[in-house]
This record gives sequence, C-alpha cells and structure tokens, in this order.
Amino acid sequence: MRRGFVFVVLVGMFIFSAGVDGWRPWPAAQKPNSTDLIFGGSKKYEGSSEFVHLRYHMGPVLTANITVYPIWYGRWDKSQKRIIRAFISAISAGSVKRPSVAGWWKTVRLYTDQTGANISRNVILGAEKNDRFYSHGKSLTRLTVQSVIKSAVTAPSRPLPTNPKSGVYLLLTSDDVYVQDFCNNVCGFHYFTFPSIVGYTLPYAWVGNSAKLCPGICAYPFAVPDYIPGLKPLKSPNGNPGVDGMISVIAHEIAELSTNPLVNAWYAGGDPSFPVEIADLCEGIYGTGGGGSYTGQMLNGADGATYNMNGVRRRFLVQWVWNPILNYCTGPNALD
Repeated sequence: MRRGFVFVVLVGMFIFSAGVDGWRPWPAAQKPNSTDLIFGGSKKYEGSSEFVHLRYHMGPVLTANITVYPIWYGRWDKSQKRIIRAFISAISAGSVKRPSVAGWWKTVRLYTDQTGANISRNVILGAEKNDRFYSHGKSLTRLTVQSVIKSAVTAPSRPLPTNPKSGVYLLLTSDDVYVQDFCNNVCGFHYFTFPSIVGYTLPYAWVGNSAKLCPGICAYPFAVPDYIPGLKPLKSPNGNPGVDGMISVIAHEIAELSTNPLVNAWYAGGDPSFPVEIADLCEGIYGTGGGGSYTGQMLNGADGATYNMNGVRRRFLVQWVWNPILNYCTGPNALD
C-alpha cells in the first residue's frame, strides 16, 4: 500500500497518495458501551459501525518478535532521537502506569494469521543507521525512499541487518527534508521494498518531522494551521511538537505494517491498491467520544501537557486502532 494520511481532526477525511483518494468509511457515531470483553472490563471503543468490514486476505502478518530498525535521515538532535526510541521501547514495556502504550498494542495483537498465530507481543528497538549528510538529497521521491533503505542495508560500514520476516525499517526524515506529497496529503506511509531496487522485500515505513514544513497539518494538535483563527495548540508531552506529532504517525504505521506488511493481509475493501487499514479506520481518534472532527477525551498532565498514554518515564499522544472483535476503535485511555 502506497499511502499517507492527514489528521481527520482537521479535514474529516484521510487521503491516499499515488493519485488515489479515500474517505472515512462511516459517519462518526458513538454507540453505547455494551461489553467488557477486552481490557479488563474497561469499555474502550468508539467509532463503531456496521458498515466497516475489515477482512483477512490470507497474507502474512508479523507474528515473530518484531524488530524496528530506525534510519535517521538528515540532522537529528539526541533529544529528538530519545523521544522516538522511548516510544518504540514502550510498546512491549511491562510495569508501566496505565493507560500505557503496551495497553494500546494489545489491540494490535488481536490480529492473527491463517494459522491463528497473533501479532507478536515483543517489539524490539534494533540496530540504527544515521544518514546525516543527506546521501540522496533533501527532496525524496517514493522510489528514492527505497534507495535510502538500500543504502542502509548495503552500507560498507555497519549495514542494517536484512530481516524480511520480522523487521520493520523505519525511515525518519528531519525537519528540513521534503518527501513526495509530504504536507499536501501525506504525513507518513508504509509499503515494502522492491527487490529490483533494494535486493530484498522488506516492510518499511517513512515518517517525516513536519516542524518546519507543515506542523499545523502533521503535528496537530501540538501545532495548528494558520487558516483556523483562534485555535490554540496544545502543549506537547515531551516538549518537542514536531517529534511529538510524529509519534502517532509512527504508531499508525507500525500497527499497519504488523497487520498488513505486504498489503495482502488485514484491510477493508476489495482492492489492495485502495486498502483501509486498522489505523486508517480510527484516524484522529485519541479517546472516548472521538470521531468526525473531535479527538475524544485526552489527559492533561500537571505541567499542562496533553497525552493519552504512558511509556517508561514519558507520555505520548497516540491514535486508537480498530478492534476486530468488537468492531470498534479501541484504546487504553477510555473513560469507563
């Protein structure tokens, strides 16, 4: 799937790249909570609809230990890297104050392959690669993105491992790098590499730091667009609106890569070139009551920062994902 998204909080729709448009597949609706099936009795789901038919198309999902390989393209501060590393490490972290990132991942783990094996509980931060000298320039196309990944796995010094079965290659571009369609209708996307370019079929995602290019689109609600007068940005939980805005996009892409790595596993709709995936269905929903143009109930820290789940000594704002059992968007921070 070659697609990206903007937040429905702003535009009420998500848009697929490569010239294919998409729309939210149901009118935002909140149904009464009716079951204690998941999450220890808490009722954590919004956006229910009988019109959503998410199906399994028999392709592989990531059931073995998942390793995320960050590729830092451009100039990244150590503090920025620490925020992103902390989020990835929090996905499998135990003994974290609720609501937690690990609790959010429990919904992703409900998805299975054709043998009944679930998505792996373990998400590991793997080897990293720095490309601080912009080896492919500061303006990347989608094919160039794959070339950057090729450079990372074939580098003469400390190349990234090739792990087609359980690896997730996460290309992160700094705030001075433009990627095709970035800010117009894309904040991030995922697909798999072509053997003709990279030499392997590797699931990958790209997410860009929008701090300089379009924070009002891709870092919302920690930045707001100029065309909405009077709207004030919320305080980001880690003090970096651009990177804090990236966290939910990274979560979105990792969830979809895990459940649909080769674009032939879990998605709604009959056309794999136009898939609606488990995070697409919950775009812009961060808490109870979310849907349409409303983010839902979020949490406010004593320092005034807004978040909805905890990591290890950090807080994050992460969108919910679709629960295949309840047929709702679910998250760990819902109000009972």
